[in-house]
Amino acid sequence: MSILPDHWIRAQAQKGMIEPFVEHQERKGVVSYGVSSYGYDARVSREFKIFTNVDNAIVDPKEFSEQSFVNRETDVCIIPPNSFVLGRTVEYFRIPKDVLVICLGKSTYARCGIIVNVTPLEPEWEGHVTLEFSNTTPLPAKIYANEGACQFLFLKADSLCETSYKDRHGKYMGQKGVTLPKL
Repeated sequence: MSILPDHWIRAQAQKGMIEPFVEHQERKGVVSYGVSSYGYDARVSREFKIFTNVDNAIVDPKEFSEQSFVNRETDVCIIPPNSFVLGRTVEYFRIPKDVLVICLGKSTYARCGIIVNVTPLEPEWEGHVTLEFSNTTPLPAKIYANEGACQFLFLKADSLCETSYKDRHGKYMGQKGVTLPKL
């Protein structure tokens, strides 16, 4: 596998791999986003689900309760201390069959104790990426909508996989909006 450069990302974006697409790094006064040397820094949308334990719910990935979250549409999301929020990318992704994408957190947020969960985008997956932001600090923390939230690295396979995410009808295929765990 090899990592793919900015010119490959731009060419694929013109074919619909990333929509909307920003061809350069936006940086002035914002957490950076757009294409970088070997990746794409995606933005988080204004749609957030803030974790709350008001109802003393148990976190169960097999029976996840929507009541564990408070929904907010906002330009600035406050993550409670030692808690997390779910968001989604502004960008909609369509991953080629010979590519695996890895999501990494941005160092700007990491230096503030805000961690973005590392996750893969599998071959032929498409949708808005649901993002998890963990606040590891004992203080409230801010996430800024429509600014950079994470970086995606594109890895080209040496050969095609036998079965892609689309082929196996993956449960998160085509997701729009913030998507909760499914079994």
